[in-house]
Amino acid sequence: MIQKKICMVGAFAVGKTSLVSRFVTSVFSERYLSTVGVKIDKKVVELDGAEVILVLWDLAGEDEFQAVQASYIRGSSGYLLVVDGTRQSTLDTAATIRERIVEEVGELPFVVVLNKSDLTEEWELGEEAIAKLTARGWTTVRTSAKTGAGVEEAFRLLTRAILAED
Repeated sequence: MIQKKICMVGAFAVGKTSLVSRFVTSVFSERYLSTVGVKIDKKVVELDGAEVILVLWDLAGEDEFQAVQASYIRGSSGYLLVVDGTRQSTLDTAATIRERIVEEVGELPFVVVLNKSDLTEEWELGEEAIAKLTARGWTTVRTSAKTGAGVEEAFRLLTRAILAED
């Protein structure tokens, strides 16, 4: 069986922990619990006839990508770069985090997760900003940890990209 380490990265309160919880246990909690350091979960997925164990590293949210997180990224096969659609600033933070990951460990498969799609009337991210991500060649997925929309798709897209690298 194949095992792959995936990191969840992004600013504070973008929904990284909620996305992992929705993906692993199909549960969403309204309670906000800040991740301290790293929380690790596992889920086995079947993709294209292969069973893949995903080891999910939910990293504490950052406004600046810290050296301690770089050590968590090492050895990972890819990452989900999570953005809160209701806060434009989290896209800027995500871009900075991506640059630092590339500096620290090089290019890795990643998917930009535009979370909180259930709150589209509150979104600050416009179609133009999302189109710019796509123009850069970045894969984006709109998700809602609350409703579950797009969550499975985000993890599957990343897993497929990781397996394509092997």
